[in-house]
Amino acid sequence: MATSTRRYRSTLRQAKAGATRAAVLAAAAELFVARGWAGTSMRDIAARAGCAVETVYSSVGNKREILKALLDLAAVADDEPVPLLERPEFHAIAAGVVRERAAKLASLLETVNRRSAALHRVLVQAAAADAELAALAARDRADRSTSMRAGLEAVTGRPLTDAETDSLHAVLGGEVYLALTEESAWTPAKYRNWAADTVIRLLDLAEELST
Repeated sequence: MATSTRRYRSTLRQAKAGATRAAVLAAAAELFVARGWAGTSMRDIAARAGCAVETVYSSVGNKREILKALLDLAAVADDEPVPLLERPEFHAIAAGVVRERAAKLASLLETVNRRSAALHRVLVQAAAADAELAALAARDRADRSTSMRAGLEAVTGRPLTDAETDSLHAVLGGEVYLALTEESAWTPAKYRNWAADTVIRLLDLAEELST
């Protein structure tokens, strides 16, 4: 009975810790996007999350660690240690004809950009005055370029040149996504259709649509 009680209490503590971490991350994401990096303090995050500042540190970490955790979470939508490139939704891109493959890539891009583009903008702002975050921003961009290249190669079935990867990463990245969805008020469906068409057009895949 004692062992069972201890396990029950341990499970409750873990659940409470997980809920606290989730609340801190949700509060930080909202504040970072709304107020920017410099405009958000640890006290602000704690107040929005409904906990003490010390709890923010113990559950996630300092501001840098919070932003990194948010970017990791935004990439895959969970805390599982499985990279995007190893997930079923990524592997699924390679199946089907060209239009289907481009549509699946476009759908994944819309989903990832919706979760992460605004946070990447915060990272770029913060990196301007923080060497540690500047290094994180460089790694983040390299990782996103690698993922973009892998996704595009799943669509084309061939290796991409650096120029193709760089140009499509620029066009389909977070900055353009935010411009289209925030400034031009594009719907998710409109963005997905445009992204799929853009991949086909810029990679000169139009001829393959009929095969």
